[in-house]
Amino acid sequence: MTASDSATYEWTVSGMDCASCASKVRGAVERLPGVRDVDVALMTERLRLTLDEGQTPRDQIEATVKRLGYGITTKGSSFDRKRFVLPAGDRSLSPDGAQDAAGLEPDTGWTEPESQPAPGSRWYRTAKGRLVIGTGLLLAAAWAVKLLASQEVATWAFVLATLIGVAPIARRAVASARAGMPFTIEMLMTIAATGALVINAAEEAALVVFLFAVGEVLEGVAANKARDGIRALARLVPKTALLEIDGRTQVIPADQLQVEQIVLVRPGDRVPADGEVIEGTSGVDESAVTGESVPKLKEPGSPVFAGSINSEAALRVRVTKSAEDNTIARIIRLVEEAESARAPTERFIDRFSRVYMPAVVGIAVLVAIVPPLAFAQAWDTWIYRALALLLIGCPCALVISVPASIASALSSGARRGLLMKGGAVIEAAAAITHVAFDKTGTLTHGRPRVTDAVPISGSETEVLALAAAVEAGSSHPLAEAILSRAEAAGTPSLAATAARALPGKGAEAVVEGESAWVGSPRFAEERGLLDDRARRAVVGMEDEGKTVVAVFRRSQLVGLVALRDEPREDAAHAVQQLEALGIASVMLTGDNRRTAAAISAGLGIEHRAELMPEDKVAAIREMTATGHVMMVGDGINDAPALATAHIGVAMGSGTDVALETADAAILRNRVTDVAGKIRLARAAMANIRQNVAIALGLKAVFLVTTILGITGLWIAILADTGATVLVTLNALRLLAFDPEREA
Repeated sequence: MTASDSATYEWTVSGMDCASCASKVRGAVERLPGVRDVDVALMTERLRLTLDEGQTPRDQIEATVKRLGYGITTKGSSFDRKRFVLPAGDRSLSPDGAQDAAGLEPDTGWTEPESQPAPGSRWYRTAKGRLVIGTGLLLAAAWAVKLLASQEVATWAFVLATLIGVAPIARRAVASARAGMPFTIEMLMTIAATGALVINAAEEAALVVFLFAVGEVLEGVAANKARDGIRALARLVPKTALLEIDGRTQVIPADQLQVEQIVLVRPGDRVPADGEVIEGTSGVDESAVTGESVPKLKEPGSPVFAGSINSEAALRVRVTKSAEDNTIARIIRLVEEAESARAPTERFIDRFSRVYMPAVVGIAVLVAIVPPLAFAQAWDTWIYRALALLLIGCPCALVISVPASIASALSSGARRGLLMKGGAVIEAAAAITHVAFDKTGTLTHGRPRVTDAVPISGSETEVLALAAAVEAGSSHPLAEAILSRAEAAGTPSLAATAARALPGKGAEAVVEGESAWVGSPRFAEERGLLDDRARRAVVGMEDEGKTVVAVFRRSQLVGLVALRDEPREDAAHAVQQLEALGIASVMLTGDNRRTAAAISAGLGIEHRAELMPEDKVAAIREMTATGHVMMVGDGINDAPALATAHIGVAMGSGTDVALETADAAILRNRVTDVAGKIRLARAAMANIRQNVAIALGLKAVFLVTTILGITGLWIAILADTGATVLVTLNALRLLAFDPEREA
């Protein structure tokens, strides 16, 4: 199969209630010819794979999954990995989107998503729910026959109830076996029920089938609850938007909005897309997106997130990001993709379970035949105990112990603006011993203001005009401060071309036909442009905690510009919280030593100053030699350090490069959320250890009691399904965990 012959497709698979379900789907489809890169996400019910339809048509994929007992619907004929598609809602647009949108009803109200019923929440409408009802009625009918008729007739009633109840389970077991997976809970259940009939334990066999069906429904209800957080995120973005066209508004699907279009957001409406306010002033509730409970004032120039609620006055908003790239879509995409980044613990348990289950089957066979053959024990007794052992041997609870906790932690974090790209990141975050912070935009607001413009060989106006020309078009905070000051001072605009950033040094451009630079004093010193007067001015301003940049031509220092960026209000408290967690903190900055010392002294944090991007990488590597390091930053020059650390965390206000490079993100721009992220990761790992203890502990107890004859088949199935439900419910506790609560 060549790349040109294949395409990537995606389906929604319903009915997957535990990790073993996902494993069965993955194992069945990846054996088909022409299939590769199979990715099954349990919590988001997604099947994605690369397929050569010349070898295996898509309908065969769907038929294979259906034979295993799961529902499957396509999410599109071909799926682009870079495009995220929100879950489909009720929509009557034609495929080409040509339908007149005027017939659509506005759907911008802010009904809380939690109030809406989650798909699949009515258990009795599912196949597993119907199986519970059916097996329950059959069992009740058999017991009625037992009360009203002879024991022989009652026995046949229980046999009939068992056979009818186990039939759909057996079909799934055979389908899994044909797909190369003989050791499944369905197969063990079929063998146990059939074996119980053989040894004349029909009543208990019927009860076991019913309890198995009940356990599967409980697993489904618990898994559905875990998915609610992800579904709620998807429902935050309204389906429609009020688009302004020639002064009139028109209702269109929100996912059809294009960048630069203007939308009207009325009071009480949810914002339909990421954008920028161009008219109006209002308080906007961003709690659903960032977890910040206090509404933020939005005025012209302020950014707004899709899914946030306009609470006071009408706003006109210019769309800045398309539907598949808005904040909510990126959060959901991150949570989806995070399921593929499995934690090392999860991978180990998955490998262990592949050995564990066949081993238990082998032990069950020995239990069935050794005592009767070697010690002349009763065959019925030991076959019965072996069958109970088979049911106890199912590793469902053990296998789901890690992904259930990880999914809950990811969902809990996403609701609070703490994003992590998978279980591997959570596990690494729990082990962090050192946190390295970038300064500008991370520990500080990243919005410095110009405090001084010191001319050296020209006037103050010339200094600001040349600096503004070089920095025109740059999004760097220092550049924006210079441009803002130049605009406020009314300095003349100078023509500039060939502008480019010099990482760790500054910026360069050709201004009115001659090269010019805005850079660090050290950069100007390297070019031999600083005299004693300039050096004294630089030292004096840096001692005041200001950042100084030099404005110069090829052979002439035009002047100096001083800026100051104040620390975030919670930065010092964040450092204290990390210290309470036993984590050391350090500030890494390209700023000068004096400014760095002034900032770090106020925060109570160590610092390393005058670092180029490669110096930050070297500092991170030095720290990783003695511990586990988290790097927190927001700029382009932070990307290499973010990638080098064990975990890179990007501030939500950071550049797309930093956000894509990082392993995690903080949407609220609160430094204390770094400690919150670590608390959440540690809570998740503690939850995983509890789940593993529950799963293995219950297995061990009932393994011994079954061999000793203390517990039987119905207790065995309760032990299996009970452990799975307990593990899932324990994992769901993480949804209520508050990362902000200090121990």
